[in-house]
Amino acid sequence: MAAALVLACSAWAHDIPNDVAVQMFVKPDPGVLHVLVRVPLVAMRDINFPERPDGYLDLARTPPLLAGAAKLWISDFMDFYENGTPLAKRPAIAATQLSLLSDRSFSSYQQAMAHLHGPPLPESTDVVWNQTLMDVQFDYPIHDQNARFSIDPKLGRLGLRVVTGLRFVTPSGAVRAFEFIGDPGMVHLDPRWYQAAGRFVVMGFEHILDGTDHLLFLFCLVIPFRKFRALFPIVTAFTVAHSITLIASAYNLAPGALWFPPLIETGIAASIVYMALENIAGQSTVHRRWIIAFCFGLVHGFGFSFALRQTMQFAGSHMLTSLLSFNFGVELGQLLVLLLMIPALDLFFRYAVAERMGTIILSALVAHTGWHWMMDRWDTFRRFNIEWPEWTPAFLVTVLHWAMAIVAVAGALWLVSALVARRRADEARQENSPAPQAAIE
Repeated sequence: MAAALVLACSAWAHDIPNDVAVQMFVKPDPGVLHVLVRVPLVAMRDINFPERPDGYLDLARTPPLLAGAAKLWISDFMDFYENGTPLAKRPAIAATQLSLLSDRSFSSYQQAMAHLHGPPLPESTDVVWNQTLMDVQFDYPIHDQNARFSIDPKLGRLGLRVVTGLRFVTPSGAVRAFEFIGDPGMVHLDPRWYQAAGRFVVMGFEHILDGTDHLLFLFCLVIPFRKFRALFPIVTAFTVAHSITLIASAYNLAPGALWFPPLIETGIAASIVYMALENIAGQSTVHRRWIIAFCFGLVHGFGFSFALRQTMQFAGSHMLTSLLSFNFGVELGQLLVLLLMIPALDLFFRYAVAERMGTIILSALVAHTGWHWMMDRWDTFRRFNIEWPEWTPAFLVTVLHWAMAIVAVAGALWLVSALVARRRADEARQENSPAPQAAIE
């Protein structure tokens, strides 16, 4: 019993922290890559830092342990690459420092570097060991400071939820900020266009497969039209529409208020309910549905943009390329869903239930789900105290831009609709016209 009690106390003393915030600077200089890292000392588990008799950290005996802790918990699980080539696994530890939680020296690279090489905390400082920060400078030998650098920060082991804020200082002095949770995998600090494109294609593909509301909307679009020829204008209209609002949001042309995301999420749920009820009513036509798909696609595009807000940091200087790549990944995901969904619906209507009855049943289930989503999201939206913007000249210019965009989109829709209607009228006229005499002979 005594041994069990001792082990339990030991485990409690080295418990995994819940939230860990890591700050990091990366700056290439001639021949060396400087990496400055700040982590809470509480994340350095399995290391017994000496304490004074009064329970405070013994700052006179702690510095010799910092280099070992930095190597064991940080550098051994952090990989850097120069033009795709791994850098030294064991970098030089140029400096270590203990800091108080109130220290703000990591607000810039210059202040962090000066703090690391400045005087340490006075040994008379009364501070508990788990209320301090550990600052470390790692130096990696490199060949070219203008090379393309990448990092694979496997720092998720520091806590249950680890948020890393990384700032890459280019040789020209520009600062590129990143923030990721857990282990994000390979992060290109200055990506080439094809690296950014590849990453965002995967993001778009995974997002459409994880987005249940987008999949249900696509399911409602497909139920009445299970032929690729009939679905092509519908899916194309949906794609063009969400691409417009996605790109507009990325360029800060959408409202940035806190109430806007709940409003869009409510609109997405409402679009699912509407499409399901239209399927039940049996009033779906290809001409009508592609217009509706375009209108609702504008709403879904804002929903896609919310997923990109935290990931556009990985685009580097290739913002438009990344947006188009994300759209391409979304289309690949939609194509995969269609390839699986259309044959499954055909088999269901052929062997399980009649098509009309099956359409009503499936659409009713989707409408039930979408209705609950819509009510829950509307309840979230109505809690916001919406403050209407002031009618300033800047606001009027923004309204004018959106009005021009709406008129242009409406005109394009009218033109395409007129062309499609004219083509169908010509086809119907040719089918109903009598055969020429030469053909009869």
